[in-house]
Amino acid sequence: MTACQATRRASWKGLLLSVLGLATLSVGAASKPNILLILADDVGYSDIGCYGGEIATPNLDKLAANGLRFTQFYNTARCCPTRASLLTGLYPHQTGVGHMNHTDTGYEGYRANLNERCVTLAEVLRTAGYRTYMAGKWHLTRFAERDSDQSQWPLQRGFEKFYGTLKGSGSFYDPVSLCRQNTFITPENDPEYKPGGFYYTDAISDNAVRFLQQHQQQSPDQPFFMYVAYTAAHWPMHALERDIAKYRAKYDAGYESVRQQRVKRLRELGLMPDTWQPSPTVGDWAATKRKPWEQRCMEVYAAMIDCMDQGIGRILAELERSRRLDNTVVFYLQDNGGCAEENGRRPQKAEVPADLKPMAPDQLQELARPRQTRDGRLVRHGPGVMPGPADTYVAYGREWANVSNTPFREYKHWVHEGGISTPLIVHWPEGIPSARRGKLEQQPGHLIDIMATCVELAGTAYPAEYRGSKIKPLEGVSLLPAFAGKPLNRPQPLFWEHEGNRAIRHGKWKLVAKEGQPWELYDLEADRTEMNDLAAVHPAKVREMAAQWDAWAARANVLPLGAWKAPAAAAK
Repeated sequence: MTACQATRRASWKGLLLSVLGLATLSVGAASKPNILLILADDVGYSDIGCYGGEIATPNLDKLAANGLRFTQFYNTARCCPTRASLLTGLYPHQTGVGHMNHTDTGYEGYRANLNERCVTLAEVLRTAGYRTYMAGKWHLTRFAERDSDQSQWPLQRGFEKFYGTLKGSGSFYDPVSLCRQNTFITPENDPEYKPGGFYYTDAISDNAVRFLQQHQQQSPDQPFFMYVAYTAAHWPMHALERDIAKYRAKYDAGYESVRQQRVKRLRELGLMPDTWQPSPTVGDWAATKRKPWEQRCMEVYAAMIDCMDQGIGRILAELERSRRLDNTVVFYLQDNGGCAEENGRRPQKAEVPADLKPMAPDQLQELARPRQTRDGRLVRHGPGVMPGPADTYVAYGREWANVSNTPFREYKHWVHEGGISTPLIVHWPEGIPSARRGKLEQQPGHLIDIMATCVELAGTAYPAEYRGSKIKPLEGVSLLPAFAGKPLNRPQPLFWEHEGNRAIRHGKWKLVAKEGQPWELYDLEADRTEMNDLAAVHPAKVREMAAQWDAWAARANVLPLGAWKAPAAAAK
């Protein structure tokens, strides 16, 4: 690009931002903003402090106080589909990742692998002059083994540098499928990162900081796109004792007490109108037999989120040190609601290793649910095993997930509000007007909107064709108008499907159903907690929205319903 072209592009962007009503930019700030996209894993709507939680998240709270909080932003209810949608601006089935990445069922929407009819944020932004970096969880290919097809790994989908895991879960002390670039590594043999003690959340944060430092050294005049995908707070409940100690006795009063406190804070923050009735509490604390274990589970869960926030603070501090924070658009969001999966199953006798011994430094961890620690200890499972250390593998369970999702119904997997509602924090000092900072943005948004927003931020174009393949058109809309308090230009409803659970939202109305069950209808302005089903009151609205969902499902590779199962089952 010539100097004259660069000047014209900067002037064009300044005009665009002015038209949108965003902050007046200086000549230096008219350059393309950096983009930092942070995704947390299996965290509920009200867990972090600025969305009503008691967990200490001062760095996220500071971003919210100086940015925007979207109150009605949505994910797709599960890890793989959310990542596919977030990175492409499409509904997950359109990318081939309509379910998880275990099995290719033979149906176009359920190939368990990104297809070539989508482009990632990294691919689009790289063509716009951005350097591209990723630290954390990928979870977008079914080929995540040694000597397997690498075509859908991060480096082959637009990222220049990658440190993280290809698979979706595993020990925080010895992650399965840990990679640097395209090479599998272990916590012990990585030549570039040697902490005093390995903990994956810290490793993600530290390597993100390292990438920023390298960027400043190697290409200070170029913008960057960085995707930081934490595995916190996905099971197993692993956390460092220094962080767990902060939460000792914090949850001794039990589920209902914590939920009541959260509801109170949600109302005080303006995130929950007084007219909404919170969903019922799951679990009777008085009847709980293993109270110390239940308390410990939530203490460790809170510590995992706390540690993540500390790492986000280190990333932000590096941006401040390099004087990049003011012109960096920071997005923070979560991949699904709190997780009710138990995953406390005790291993069968045949699964217990007979000859436990320490693993060699180059020996890769092969199992997401490891049988032993790197130093040769048996990994313990099941209720009563106090979580936190490397030799445990425990989840926090349905009751605490219900607390995490306060005030909403259901969990990860389901497309009621508890499964799909995520905080979205947006921080951008040079682009969000000062009068808008600290405000709540009530307009609904969705993962599909992030690509459209980044394309507009970068002043580039979303491609109709990429590397010889025709690319599906964008599904989302840019969120930039909302930064300035203006209406979003969304002509279509928002849609969901996961494991037969399905939903459509249009304006204040949401039509939602569990697999194999009839549609429910809710007025989300009056009842976002989905306590008052109006399907029988408005049958014409149900028919209208159901027809819209059917048309979307037909064009978005969702059908046939049940195709996410094994091919034989899907054909029935």
